[in-house]
Amino acid sequence: MNFLAKIFTWWNGATIGTHLWSARNGEHVGTDAQGNKYFRSKKAAEGARERRWVIYEGANDASRVPSEWHGWLHGAFDDVPESHLPPARIWEADFTPNATGTAKAYRPAGALERGGQRARATGDYEAWSPEA
Repeated sequence: MNFLAKIFTWWNGATIGTHLWSARNGEHVGTDAQGNKYFRSKKAAEGARERRWVIYEGANDASRVPSEWHGWLHGAFDDVPESHLPPARIWEADFTPNATGTAKAYRPAGALERGGQRARATGDYEAWSPEA
């Protein structure tokens, strides 16, 4: 099934065509901690910027690109990011995927998924009217 998924689906990672095109026209420059592979074009057009792209390991989710590789992809610097990385800080957290729309998404008190019951407003107040 994995082979058929590579042929027909683009959202489960790169297709066979993308792998073939990258092998023929691209130069592999690095891999990040999540297994995403980064490429640059072997030949750049005269006067044009170098083309750079990523092949994701797993689902295609742009939020999985670390900031240092994001900078490289957008041409902020020419060298591979490993040469520019400072040491990791103690407080830095590992990547967690965006949970919006999943069962792990944050739902505040009063959300419909949590019963839809909100706390009553505190204090006495008068309703606003345009004459006041």
